[in-house]
Amino acid sequence: MTRDAAGHASGIAADQRADAADPAVLAGDEAAVLVADGGEVAAVAGDEQAKLAAGDGAAARQERTRFGVFAWLRWGWRQLTSMRTALVLLFLLALAAIPGSVLPQEGIDPAAVQQYYAAHPALAPFLAKLSAFNAFGAPWFAAIYLLLFTSLAGCVLPRTFRLARSARQPPPQAPRHLRRLPYSASFTTAGNPDQALESTAAMLRRRRFRLRTGTGWVSAEKGYLHEVGNLLFHVALLGLLGSVALGGLFGYKGDRLLVAGQTFANQVPTLDVFRPGRLVTASDLQPFTVTLDHFYADYVRSGPERGQPASFNALVRYAAQPGAPEHSYDLQVNHPLNVDGVQVFLIGHGYAPIFRVTDGTGKVRFDGPVPFIPLEQSGLSSAGVIKVPDAQPQGLGFAGVFLPTAVDVDGRLTSAYPAALLPRVSLVSYAGDLGMNNGIPQSVYTLDTSHMHRLAVRPFPLAQGQSITLPHGLGKLTFVGYRQWASLAITYDPGQLPALISALTALAGLILSFTVRRRRLFVRAAPAADGAGGVVTAGGHATVVTIGGLTRSDAAGGFETEFVELAGEIMQSLSGGDTAASATHDGNAQVDGAQAADAKAGAVQAKGE
Repeated sequence: MTRDAAGHASGIAADQRADAADPAVLAGDEAAVLVADGGEVAAVAGDEQAKLAAGDGAAARQERTRFGVFAWLRWGWRQLTSMRTALVLLFLLALAAIPGSVLPQEGIDPAAVQQYYAAHPALAPFLAKLSAFNAFGAPWFAAIYLLLFTSLAGCVLPRTFRLARSARQPPPQAPRHLRRLPYSASFTTAGNPDQALESTAAMLRRRRFRLRTGTGWVSAEKGYLHEVGNLLFHVALLGLLGSVALGGLFGYKGDRLLVAGQTFANQVPTLDVFRPGRLVTASDLQPFTVTLDHFYADYVRSGPERGQPASFNALVRYAAQPGAPEHSYDLQVNHPLNVDGVQVFLIGHGYAPIFRVTDGTGKVRFDGPVPFIPLEQSGLSSAGVIKVPDAQPQGLGFAGVFLPTAVDVDGRLTSAYPAALLPRVSLVSYAGDLGMNNGIPQSVYTLDTSHMHRLAVRPFPLAQGQSITLPHGLGKLTFVGYRQWASLAITYDPGQLPALISALTALAGLILSFTVRRRRLFVRAAPAADGAGGVVTAGGHATVVTIGGLTRSDAAGGFETEFVELAGEIMQSLSGGDTAASATHDGNAQVDGAQAADAKAGAVQAKGE
């Protein structure tokens, strides 16, 4: 039986050794120790690296196959929603906004855009192809904005959910070794541990701490408004981006140059420029009307700032819809007119000389004001054209300048002051086909002279009431007078109020996150022991109370002082018990911190006494 048993054991050992020789059976980092017949069999470990090396080619091919389209999409999404990408896109957005701040914009000041064309005839068309005069509506700006919106949404939304969960979490369990925390204090008081913890919990609850209790400990936390501030900021940031998108989808902008005495209705055909949102149609415009009665401009008349604008006032009448009562309003810069949710801004002004043109048959073919666009702001010299395509026997055209205060400087006419103190007009006359019937749209501020010839009339400054007689009996032009015009910007932005609310909410969230500290206080109470290890029971029970403090962020400081005050208040609330036990320990407390440990200990000791 002994030999059989030994043989049986030897057989088992042999089988185990055979199994151990196979790395597929005994694979891993731990060795298998097999003992048979009282002898020790060597440990056999699986060689994982050998297996990987053996199947390296197949595994690599499988990995490449597995990293397909969805893996690339997942990788791209992670890169797009990273904070680094969001910061890069934010920087690119700031760079893309530079043209909108440096160059004149069509939606803000069309007259300044025309001045830029006149001053830079070669550069302006190139910039126009890049949408530099409408930077905030350019495709490249929209692409950066959409990428930034997606990046922030993908980055902020998960963080928002994490912050919401964090704001609802109860305080953690008190650590076992509170003396290892950055701030700690300990003292001995009379009474049993449960009473000490109950009294401490009541005091912390009055201080509006969120509590969690356990056997022998109390955990308290305060400053959840810090997380609320972070949550508000992130939600408001998404709301701000959504508000901008709301205005881009359902809002619209338009421009209208309105000469004094004229009226316009808020309709697409009557607007000089119309930029609708993606989901806006012509029927969505509010049907109000605006009439410009008078325009007044006042300028500085002396000193180094002579000629600078002092005030602009446009007296208008408006009606919310056709047939509704009219109301008067003094439209000024930065004081827009609000009508039916639409804001009407005063963004520019100029002069509109009044001309009367009589053709060769003696018939008046044109009689009215013509807006001239300012070429410069110091003297408000302006340029414009008069088109009379119906004149007989040939169409007539005139191009020239209007000078509010004309002066001769070295044989060259210019304007010395923007107010109309000495108004003059100088024109160049043309006759021929103006090209207005060929179906190609023309600007009202330019004259196509490709099919016209210049008339032999010497340009000279016309005063009010003076005329130019055209040669060959082609007619006559008279400078009747002038009016002033105002450039109005019509803006409807349904996302403006939500954007303001979101911005204020984000600011409030930042203030909360910067001013409120999230701090934790832990208290443990245990029976006090004498030098022999027995519990002190003279006059009742004695309890050792240990307090620990921790804050997540305290860049502005202040938690050290708060911890000292809380520790002292806890000591004071527990000092009403057995005075003998308190006197034995003399109310001594030790406060440990990174700085000024002795000063904190003295402060807490004073409060405890």
